[in-house]
Amino acid sequence: MKSKLLLLRKTTPRWIVFMVDIIICFFSLHVAYLVRFNFSIPKHEWVLYVNYVFPIVISVRAVTFILFKSYAGMVRYTGMEDSIRLLKIISIGSLLFVVINLLTFQWKGIFIVPFSIIIIEFLLTTFLLVFVRLFIKMYYFETIHSKSIRTNVVIVGKDNLAISVKRSLDNDISVNYRVIAFIDVQSQGKGLRLEGIKIYPLNQLELLVEKYNVQSVIIADENLTKTQKREISEMAINLNLKVYEVPSLKTWINGSLNIQQLKQINIEDLLEREVIQLDTKKISSQIKEKVVLVTGAAGSIGREIVIQLTRFEPQYIVLYDQAESPMYDLVLELEEKYNFSRFKYILGDITNEQRIEYMIQRYKPHVIFHAAAYKHVPVMENNPAEAVLTNIKGTKILADLAHKYQVERFVMISTDKAVNPTNVMGASKRIAEMYCQALGTVSATKFITTRFGNVLGSAGSVIPRFKQQIEHGGPVTVTHPDITRYFMTIPEACQLVLEAGAMGNNNEIFIFDMGKPVRIIDLAKKMIRLAGLQEGKDIEIKITGLRPGEKIYEELLNNSENTLPTYHPLIMIAKVAQVKYDAILAQINQLFDAVNTYDNYQIVRIMKNIVPEFKSKNSIFEKLDK
Repeated sequence: MKSKLLLLRKTTPRWIVFMVDIIICFFSLHVAYLVRFNFSIPKHEWVLYVNYVFPIVISVRAVTFILFKSYAGMVRYTGMEDSIRLLKIISIGSLLFVVINLLTFQWKGIFIVPFSIIIIEFLLTTFLLVFVRLFIKMYYFETIHSKSIRTNVVIVGKDNLAISVKRSLDNDISVNYRVIAFIDVQSQGKGLRLEGIKIYPLNQLELLVEKYNVQSVIIADENLTKTQKREISEMAINLNLKVYEVPSLKTWINGSLNIQQLKQINIEDLLEREVIQLDTKKISSQIKEKVVLVTGAAGSIGREIVIQLTRFEPQYIVLYDQAESPMYDLVLELEEKYNFSRFKYILGDITNEQRIEYMIQRYKPHVIFHAAAYKHVPVMENNPAEAVLTNIKGTKILADLAHKYQVERFVMISTDKAVNPTNVMGASKRIAEMYCQALGTVSATKFITTRFGNVLGSAGSVIPRFKQQIEHGGPVTVTHPDITRYFMTIPEACQLVLEAGAMGNNNEIFIFDMGKPVRIIDLAKKMIRLAGLQEGKDIEIKITGLRPGEKIYEELLNNSENTLPTYHPLIMIAKVAQVKYDAILAQINQLFDAVNTYDNYQIVRIMKNIVPEFKSKNSIFEKLDK
């Protein structure tokens, strides 16, 4: 019991470690003599051993241990570096024996320590010193981990990264993981082992889960594509496993992995696609040493556009938004995280024409990225006047001033909800698109529109809402069992915005390849499983019914539209019917007059006249379609 307590105390006194090492050296020396003389030491050798060899060997070992502090390390954390250090210290002692032998041969004509003894003692001492330390380490961790139930994990990978993760798990007492297998994605499995742990092919993951009660998977293979990571993660999630990913080597502390750095796979990782290849030269030619204005700069999309722009060395970026706190957060992020100071930030409403004109006059932007907009479908359905003022009038004010002051490029951020709109928000964005296209026919400014679907993690996105509902114990609310949406990460969407903005000639509407649509109910189920919970048992999914203006399927193209390819595989040009500037201007002015009446039905009726394909769904405005 005392020995167990001694091993489990925080640090064993150094003098005890030193004494144990000396005892091991004495034992190794004695065994070396027994082996050398076939367990029958001659009398004259015994005399030399007792009077000379023993004092010399033990004294040299003791001095080298003291000089190089072999006893200073924490025994229970002995690793490869500690073992190599011990080998060096023992080697130095053995070399000293050789030197002593050579000196005594010249002085007395004898080798006082037989060379065979030196070799045997060196091998035995090295083996026993390392073995004892590793045994204590193993005993310590087994004793500590036996106090609680071990969590079985498998590691995806078989290279140095996977080995490092395994060793970190073995050495970290703050976690209670046992690695029971490595997974090789490429191999079909040949029964190979890595550090004593068997390597299995990926198709045997389910068998491992059943046989060993595996609870977690750690992805530690840098050669995997995002598609492979997603497939592995989804396979693991379907088996009710938690999935973790090893962070970049750059983030390791002093070259070592801290287990707390393991990142649990989230739903954004499952929806993320391969890294987009951008034409950086083309983008840089449009941005470098130019003034860029970003409206809605503190919002999800605007903020990411600003971050992406910092890579291309603009003269400076003008940030415009009405949200005070998010703007302040963006300013701090630019200064502290990105070390970027070439920006101006201005608080203001997108409908404040005098404020915007002053800003454009003063800073003379060459490029405008217009991301400011109201985007919440149910909110705009109940407030059509505000949708018109911000999304249409705000865009018109900005576009007119861009035309007046001959801004080179005007890039508008639109939405897939502008296609065959079923709600006020989508219709307002479609009208804004139409006006920008029409203005582009009479302006020197190049007007470019980008149209894409939902972005992961943006304000109002379904994902943050689901996370919050799961944290609160549910239920997770889905409006319809068949509802689907396109998803894209914020960085991915904004990279494509920059690319499209650079390639645009004038009046194009660029649409992005959003991948496959995702069923929202499937998204909810995956997020529940990612949280380590079970649908129906731990958290319920509740169908609440479609919200005002919401449709089941989103579209990226109008039925009458077609597309043309561009040099970028993820960007296409939508061929849409052009409208004349004078006609759309008259209709929009009529719409603005209706806003002043605060008659929602009249406002929406005019919007439907401007956009004939606007058919309301699940809305009080459906009666206008009859």
